[in-house]
Amino acid sequence: MTVRIEKDSLGKREVPAAALYGIQTLRALENFPVTGIPIARFAHLPRALAAVKQAAAQANLDLGLLDARIAEAVVAACEEIRAGKWRDQFVVDVIQGGAGTSTNMNANEVIANRALELMGQPRGAYEHCHPNNHVNLSQSTNDVYPTALKLTAVWKIRHLIEGMDALKEAFARKGEAFSQVLKIGRTQMQDAVPMSLGQEFAAYAVTIGEDVERLREARRLLLEINMGATAIGTGINTIEGYSSRVRERLNEITHLGLVTSPNLVEATADAGGFVQLSGVLKRVAVKLSKICNDLRLLSSGPRAGFNEIDLPAVQPGSTIMPGKVNPVIPEVVNQVCFQVMGNDVTICWAAEGGQLELNAFEPVIAFNLFQSIQVLDNACRVLREKCVDGIAANEDRCGELLERSIGIVTSLVPAIGYDRAASIAKEALASGRSIRELAREREGLDEETLDRLLDPWKMTHPRSVGPIKP
Repeated sequence: MTVRIEKDSLGKREVPAAALYGIQTLRALENFPVTGIPIARFAHLPRALAAVKQAAAQANLDLGLLDARIAEAVVAACEEIRAGKWRDQFVVDVIQGGAGTSTNMNANEVIANRALELMGQPRGAYEHCHPNNHVNLSQSTNDVYPTALKLTAVWKIRHLIEGMDALKEAFARKGEAFSQVLKIGRTQMQDAVPMSLGQEFAAYAVTIGEDVERLREARRLLLEINMGATAIGTGINTIEGYSSRVRERLNEITHLGLVTSPNLVEATADAGGFVQLSGVLKRVAVKLSKICNDLRLLSSGPRAGFNEIDLPAVQPGSTIMPGKVNPVIPEVVNQVCFQVMGNDVTICWAAEGGQLELNAFEPVIAFNLFQSIQVLDNACRVLREKCVDGIAANEDRCGELLERSIGIVTSLVPAIGYDRAASIAKEALASGRSIRELAREREGLDEETLDRLLDPWKMTHPRSVGPIKP
């Protein structure tokens, strides 16, 4: 393998000649063989790093701190990375020691070496464009890394919101399609009162829509950045005006409406925005998993369960039981949700574990946060395409279970009172006789009154009048 020799404060090393990264990235590759997942796996992260570095180069040029020829080459290299090039050069493991320093240096070295090529210089000729002196000018890992993480999260959330909106609409369409299907509602796994299957599915749409709004709120918190903080928030090695200028340049690149934190010391030490977002992702996971539990229950059977809905059959369900089809799509979404809930625990511990002016554990926060967003995004798409869009109602089965339920006795309470209605329900369960038959016999209610009181459609919404008199 052809190599070039690079040196840092620890000595000299051979770096693959074809690599855009340099010696510090090489050391990180050796030191952190942890997950086997490079930062390039999260495609938005190299783009976010390049956006930050481009904004910094432009701000430094504006303020007379960076030679125009170097700045132009750095900006051009960053624009290539933002366009998707050189992603394979972002090789350090996503979990690393050093509070993200290896990620920052990976970006610095790739950008410096590509800038050198654009300037007509060989890779590694850092006297012409240096990873630290030029690409990292006026910066520290401690403001670059969290800012890049926030940009990445903001972009990934945008896609997740689109997926959740599409899933919400899929449930809403089923709510409309099933609006005329009557069924028995259930509480605590016991028969309750009548409702429409459409009401059940419309509720799923609403609950997903609520979480979309919570995600938008959490996303807004991430628009506050600490660029200009450098090491601990004091702005050491920057000049007056840099912080606002780099923010302006970054907004020109991203069009996100970023704002500078009013206290850069606090912002550099704090991981609260990531915790807030993770909490919302956990909320999404909890509620999405509950919906999948419901889908599995409602489709259970088909002969010995509820069997009120049919889920699309996407694959055979058993290697031993012929004809068995399992609810594999809700099952996989359940598992995704369990993972997201576990990721939130890790993020909380990592955020709490920071000390003094910096949180050294942002890499594991980023890994779990990005993973949660990605798997939820994938899960929403799979659930919609492979399951919800193809759900069918078993209207006859819904009607059969409703007819056999004693839940309709609840509608007699306004006319005969709770205790007498409870007595009828108890006898119906014991004898197998119908609520209508017993109400006629024991309360002397005529058919017209019974039709009015026991109409299941009238039980699916509030009454239009006061207490009912038989």
